[in-house]
Amino acid sequence: MTKKAIIIGSGIAGIAASIRLAIKGYHVEVFEANAYPGGKLSEIEIEGYRFDAGPSLFTLTEQVDELFRLAGKSPEDYFAYEKLDVTCQYFWEDGTNLKAYANLDQFAEEVQTKLGEPASSIRDALRQSAFIYDRLAPLFMNRSLHKLDTWTNPQALKSYMKMGKLGIFSTMNEANRKQFSHPKLVQLFNRYATYNGSNPFETPATLNIIPHLEFNIGAFFPKKGMHDITQSLYKLSLELGVTYHFGDKVEKVLVENGEAKGIRVNGEGFHADLVVNNMDMVNAYKTILKEEKQPRLLLKQPKSSSALIFYWGIKRDFPELDLHNIFFSDNYPLEFEHIFKRGTIYDDPTIYVNITSTHKSDDAPEGCMNWFTMINVPNNQGQDWDKMIAEAKRNIIHKLNRILKTDVESLIEVEEILDPRTIESKTSSAQGALYGNSSNNKFAAFLRHANYSSSIKNLYFCGGSVHPGGGIPLCLLSAKIMSGMI
Repeated sequence: MTKKAIIIGSGIAGIAASIRLAIKGYHVEVFEANAYPGGKLSEIEIEGYRFDAGPSLFTLTEQVDELFRLAGKSPEDYFAYEKLDVTCQYFWEDGTNLKAYANLDQFAEEVQTKLGEPASSIRDALRQSAFIYDRLAPLFMNRSLHKLDTWTNPQALKSYMKMGKLGIFSTMNEANRKQFSHPKLVQLFNRYATYNGSNPFETPATLNIIPHLEFNIGAFFPKKGMHDITQSLYKLSLELGVTYHFGDKVEKVLVENGEAKGIRVNGEGFHADLVVNNMDMVNAYKTILKEEKQPRLLLKQPKSSSALIFYWGIKRDFPELDLHNIFFSDNYPLEFEHIFKRGTIYDDPTIYVNITSTHKSDDAPEGCMNWFTMINVPNNQGQDWDKMIAEAKRNIIHKLNRILKTDVESLIEVEEILDPRTIESKTSSAQGALYGNSSNNKFAAFLRHANYSSSIKNLYFCGGSVHPGGGIPLCLLSAKIMSGMI
C-alpha cells in the first residue's frame, strides 16, 4: 500500500518536503492555516503595485532547480531567473555611494576608488568566505548536526584541522575589522549577520560564509518576482499529486506509544505514516505538541531579530536606485544594541529598500516604483508597537529625504505595514522572529532543533526555525536533510 505523509504548513520548506516525499512514492497531504501557500514567501497587491511580501534575495538557485530535476522536469519550463550585475547599492549620510558589482574585479576597483581600500582586501575576504563555505557547507548545511556520522565522516575530520581559520573563535565584527581598514567596508560586511537575524558584534565570524553565496556564486532575481519561487514549486507539487488543505489549522499531532500517527483538524483525525512539521518549532511545541516532551533548552534560547516593513507605492521614478539598496546607520553598534539589548528601534536605523519594478516593470504603474522598505527590529516582547512604528516611519522618511534629496512622504501613494505582531499572526513565527533562535553565540548552530524528533518516531521538522534554518536556500536544505532521513 502507498505510504501517506502529512505536512503541517506550506512554507517554502513544506512545499519542498512535499515534492521530495511525493517523488519517494508517498501520498502527501499538506495542511495550511492560511488561504494561500508560501508562508513568508508570498506577495501583496495594492492598487496597481505588486510587492514580494517576504524574502527578497535569491541565492543558491540550484536548490530550487534540483527539485524540478528530481521530478524529471526541466526547471526552465517552470521558473526563470537572471543573475544580477549589481548585487546591492550602499548609501551613507556623508554622500558616499558604493555599488557592489557581481564582477569581483569591478567591485574591488569600486571599493579602492571610493573608499581607498586596497582591492586585494576584497579578494582576500571573498577567498576566505569561499574557504569557510568549502569546509563547512558539507558539514553544517547538507547534513544533520544531530547524527553521529556527521562528525565522523572524512569531510568533518578534514574541517577539524582548520578550526582556527573558520571564524569560530572570533566575532564577525572582529574578523572584519582585521580584514578591512575602512570602517564603511567593515560595516558592509558586518551586514551579513542580519541575513539570519543576528548581531555582528556577537555572532561568530563563521557567518562570513554568507558573502560567498552573494558574490562568488551570485545573487539572482526571478523574472516574475520572488513569489514565483512559491508558485512554480506549488505547481510542481500539484502535478506530483500533492493535496493541499487551505484554511485548515492543525490542532494537534496525534501520538501513540511514542510514534506520530497523524494530526487532528477541526476535531477530525487524519492518519499518516509520518508527519512533517513546517510550523515554527517554538509555536509547534506550544500548541500542536504541547502534550509531548518539550525541548526546554531550545525553547528558552533567545530569538532572532524581526522586521518592520513598509510597502510603499511611490509615484516617482528614482533612476539612482536599483533592486537592492541599503542606507546605513551612522552608528551600527548602537543600532544593534537597541535591537538585541534594549528591545527598541534606534532612531537612525539602517534601511533596506527593495524595488522589484527596476527589473519587473509591471510591478508598479508607469513612472512609479514599488518600495519594500524594511528595517531590522527586535522580536515582539510586548512593546508599544504602534508608538514605535510611528516613530520609526518618521525617522526612515527623514533619513531617505536627506540622502536622496527628496520628500518621500509626499510620494507615497499606497501603504501597507508588516510588523513583528503581524509576522507572528500570519506565519506563526514565535515572537515574530524571522529566523527562529538567534545565532549570537558560537554554539548557536547546535542550539537549533534537529530535522527529526528524538522522542517521537516518524515526526520530522523543516523550515527556518530548525537546522540549518534561515533564508530560502537553507529552508530548502532543511527539507532536503529531512527527506534524506526518511
